[in-house]
Amino acid sequence: MASTTSTPLGNLLRAGGRAGKPRKQILHPGSVGLLVGALVVIVGSLLPWVITPVGSISGTAGPGLWTLCGGFIAVAGALLPRRWVAVSHSILAGGSVAFVAGWQLVRLVQISAATDAWGQAMPGIGLVMVTGGAVILLATAVRLVRTPAVAPS
Repeated sequence: MASTTSTPLGNLLRAGGRAGKPRKQILHPGSVGLLVGALVVIVGSLLPWVITPVGSISGTAGPGLWTLCGGFIAVAGALLPRRWVAVSHSILAGGSVAFVAGWQLVRLVQISAATDAWGQAMPGIGLVMVTGGAVILLATAVRLVRTPAVAPS
């Protein structure tokens, strides 16, 4: 009985169905950081951003939709195999999400000062998570810029 490893079919199966062609990688060194940051931003965009004694205000009621888009931009950067694409996506997504989160925090302070209701409206877990996701995305961009590129072998 003949072994399948010496037949052309066996050679094709051993090569993973590609008969000698090298396999191209999809992920890059920043993929994990981009995916984690994107996941934190996406989940935080859907959670409450402001907690009041009357109830909470969801992130999707306003600028949380913008941060949700930023999270999906980060997912795209994690799955595209080019390093410069990953750097640009992490800077674009992280910077825009950080801007929106900072803007919302400043707006929350302005409303509390104008109504003299300090402590009545507090940042919710969604706003905190979105801010943390922006930090993860920007840290991933810095790490990708600082580490040298690996030449393909």
